[in-house]
Amino acid sequence: MKSASVTVTNEPTLLIAKNETNRYVYLHVVGNATVFLGGSDVSTSNGLATEKQTTPLEIFLPINEELHGIVETMTEDVRVLIGD
Repeated sequence: MKSASVTVTNEPTLLIAKNETNRYVYLHVVGNATVFLGGSDVSTSNGLATEKQTTPLEIFLPINEELHGIVETMTEDVRVLIGD
């Protein structure tokens, strides 16, 4: 497993880069802001809204797909755990 801490801003921020394999990824929003997830075109109006969770959010990421996040204002820390 690989772990990372990513600071998400009010511009699309890369959370997980493309890979040649299918994989499960786990995300945990550290603060209290809502982080919106999606592709490189993610926005606060089209992204999947996630909030601080007591357990990590599990997402299946297909081959050659990447995941971005964005917040409305300021920044938010997100912890990312990716299977090898």
